[in-house]
Amino acid sequence: MTRPSPFWTQRRVLITGVTGFVGQCLTLRLIEAGAEVWAGVYPGEPPERVAALPGQAHRLNFDLRDAGAVQAAVAESMPQVVFHLAAVGVTDPGVDAGLALAVNVGGTLCLLEALRGLAVQRVVLAGTCYEYGAREAAEGLDPLNVYAASKVAAWAFGRMYWRVYGMPTITVRPFQIYGPGQPAPTLIPAAVRAALAGEDFPMTPGEQERDFIYVDDVVEGMRVAAEAPGVEGQSLDLGTGQAHTVRQVVEQIWEHVGQVANLPKGRILPGALPYRPAEVMHLVADADRTAALIGWRARIGLEEGLCRVIEWSKGR
Repeated sequence: MTRPSPFWTQRRVLITGVTGFVGQCLTLRLIEAGAEVWAGVYPGEPPERVAALPGQAHRLNFDLRDAGAVQAAVAESMPQVVFHLAAVGVTDPGVDAGLALAVNVGGTLCLLEALRGLAVQRVVLAGTCYEYGAREAAEGLDPLNVYAASKVAAWAFGRMYWRVYGMPTITVRPFQIYGPGQPAPTLIPAAVRAALAGEDFPMTPGEQERDFIYVDDVVEGMRVAAEAPGVEGQSLDLGTGQAHTVRQVVEQIWEHVGQVANLPKGRILPGALPYRPAEVMHLVADADRTAALIGWRARIGLEEGLCRVIEWSKGR
């Protein structure tokens, strides 16, 4: 991890989605870098997730769909930098379309409107690699599920606020994030848990190619994107630029667990589950373009990242 610049010392930062996997890591990282962080918390968030926030974070309770509450939160925090991570459907791409429209699009609009006219230095909107659908990153956007479509709409409004109002927005599109503390139902923590428990692991045929990126790298990419000059209005992929099939990753987890633990081995069961409807088979970041624009590249390779997750997961 690179050493943070003095940019963040006493910088006023508003983060939405702070109780999520990436939001928690980003909040802690920016506090460690010296920022004054205002943590936007959804009122219905489970208490244990709120309690896990660093004590130094100033908590603001508001629903993104409530324009008045968003306006009040912005007025209280008066942010210089904003990271907008809050969304529904991150682990459920088939989320109800009306809910995705209200939160992911309407909530983004409420936030952008509350920030309009303020002297904010950067607004970082968190998108998703699934906005590309079956296209390559250079070919444009083609979402294949509700969640991705709602994020495309949020991106479009963010870009419009840059063009029309001069708001310094950028969008970052993380690829397949993983790391310690990720929600249990997602691929890598689920596979690690099964491997450590000696259980069988039913999965799809696993031919999907994904760009797996460690959470610390994603957080660092977001931080660098917020600092980088001259990239307003841009969209930046946060990935390694390398593809691995889902089956390869699961097999690598089984191999690592076999090396570090004397446990009975469960079986990997490729093909036991069907692919999702309209499954995207290839998603890889344009890492070279991001490096050219902001000078950032992922540092943690898949082997090292998986070892970290396995070590963290042992005994839990």
